[in-house]
This record gives sequence, C-alpha cells and structure tokens, in this order.
Amino acid sequence: MLILEKRPTPSKFWAWGTPFLAVILTMIAGGLMFALLGKNPVEAIRTIFWDPLFNEQFAAYSRPQLLVKAGPLILIAIGLSLGFRAGIWNIGAEGQYIMGAIFGAGVGLAFYPLDAFYIFPLMVIAGALGGLLWAMIPAILKTQFNTNEILVSLLLVYVAENILASMSLGLLRNPEGGGFPGSRNLSQYNAAANHELIAGTGMHWGVVAAFIAVIASYILLQRHILGFQIKLAGQAPRAARFAGVSPNKLVVLCMAISGGLAGLAGMFEVSGPAGQVSIDFNVGYGFTAIIVAFLGRLNPIGILLAGLLMALTYIGGELAQFMLGLPSAAIQAFQGMLLFFLLAVDLLSNYRFRFMLFAKEAR
Repeated sequence: MLILEKRPTPSKFWAWGTPFLAVILTMIAGGLMFALLGKNPVEAIRTIFWDPLFNEQFAAYSRPQLLVKAGPLILIAIGLSLGFRAGIWNIGAEGQYIMGAIFGAGVGLAFYPLDAFYIFPLMVIAGALGGLLWAMIPAILKTQFNTNEILVSLLLVYVAENILASMSLGLLRNPEGGGFPGSRNLSQYNAAANHELIAGTGMHWGVVAAFIAVIASYILLQRHILGFQIKLAGQAPRAARFAGVSPNKLVVLCMAISGGLAGLAGMFEVSGPAGQVSIDFNVGYGFTAIIVAFLGRLNPIGILLAGLLMALTYIGGELAQFMLGLPSAAIQAFQGMLLFFLLAVDLLSNYRFRFMLFAKEAR
C-alpha cells in the first residue's frame, strides 16, 4: 500500500529538485499536447528550448532577445518574491506594470520634443512611482479594512487595462498618428529612449535594473534585519509579532517594493522594446512573473535563472508559432504547465511516499 507521509523536516534536496522535475514533466506533457495538435512533439520541444540558442539560423536574433524578455520578468518576480516570502500575495503586478509604463511615458511625452539629459531619469522615477501608487491601493485596503489583497490587486489589473486603452485613444495618443491609437514612438525620441547599452546584446537599462534587483534582494534577505523579518513573518507569523514585527508596516513595505519594481519594468519596456503606449502594450509579464518567482523558489539567484528559462519559452514559443504553426494558446498553456507541475510536485519537499506491505485495519 502506498501512503503519503509528512517529513519530520522539509527536504532540501526536493526543495531545489522540484523545479527541475517540473520542467521535465512540462516537456513531457507539452509534447503530448503538441502531438494531439498534430505536431511533432520532439521537433516542437527542440524549437522552443534549443533552436533559439544554438541554431545559427535564428540565434543572431534570439540570443539578444533572451535578455530583453528576461529583464522585466526578473524585475517583477524579485519584487513579488519578497511579498510571497512574507505571506503577502500581490497578484496584480500586471496592473502595476501598466501604470508604471503610463506614468513613465507620460513624463517623457510631456517634455517632447525637448532633448535633455534629465528626462529619462525623471521617467524612471515616475515609472516606479506609478507602480508603487497602484500597489498602495490593495495595501491600504488590506491594512485599514482587512480586505483580501489577492482579489483587490487582481481586479485592479482590469482597471489598469481600461486606463491603458483610454490613454492610447485619448490623452497620450500621437497627434501625428493619423487617428490610430497609441502614443508617439519613444524609442525614436532620444531623450526618452531606452536604447541598447551594448549593441547586439539586448542589454538595456531595464536589464541592468533587473541584475541590481537580484543582488540587492539577495543582500536584503541574507544580511539585513528587514530580510529576517520578511522570512520570519512568512514562516511563523505569531513569532514575528512577538519579535516586534508590525504586519501592517510589512504589508505596505512589501507591496511598495513589488509595485515599484513592476512599475520600473513597465517604464523600461515602454521606452525600449515596446516603444509606445498602446492598447495591447501589456503581454502578461506581471502574471508570468508569478511563475518565475515560484520556479526560482523565491530565491533571487533562482529567480534569475527561472527568468532566463521563461524568457526562452517566450522566444522559442514565438519561433514555434512561426516555424511549426503552433497556436499562441498552446504556447501559453505550455508556460502555465510549469506552474501547475511545480505546485503539484512541491509536496515532495514536505511529504514522502512510503510503501507498506500491510495496512492496519481500523478497529
């Protein structure tokens, strides 16, 4: 008889082994899904994971895109991971990402066509502020009225999307755009453009900010009293209160950090790879970053690696759509499988299977 038994202490091996197992299971399940769609599963998996990096026909374009896609995912996931560690569930990073883009682009466009060195730094500040202010709505409602931050932050995503559409059609619309929705192209406005720092690498200021966030987060969690309080609040809330940790202050702080980083990601994206505020500007980075955070075990280094892996699925997925005719929904489902299998196999960290020859009969 096979039974599930709780471990005396969590397994360190499985804590780090489950992400790798989840990736393998995702490849297997994804391969079956691709086969049901009439595609060669081996070819599809190879196109997603191998060709963007090692096929010379595509690598010249795909390799720089790895950093372009990974930058916002890592930046958002780092902010989310701090809250998740403390038991604070900000699920609305997508909305904060959008608001950061709107605030940042708004500042840049307000100065158009002035060419001054201080415009881009002001956009960075505005982007972080936009995401932070949007995150403060669920934070304040949580601390003052004990609302559920999961629901509030998630619902605010749809509000942000409507604001984005309104800005694309109204206040930020390009007056020289012939009536089409969308702002001026910021990448063509040098003072507000987030250009590549090293040509052909995909390295821009958003990627630099992501690496800085990884280092700062690691130092915070390992060397600072705030990092200790965050971990304690998540693992033992009652002990944290006895230690003098204020739950309300922690909620506000973690939401502010995650919102600010998501806003920064949006600002760097709208001034660089995306180039403009448009109705379809948001591509789900805020939601995908949740997968990245958990796939990286809420660890800064793990998030860095998970962000690169998830960016690879974005690039490989686009390549598979083009080369194999796979629908975009199948690629999104494939990415979602990562989180599904990660949560499914995560029980191995705290539980183990035991085989018993005889089961005791209940008296």
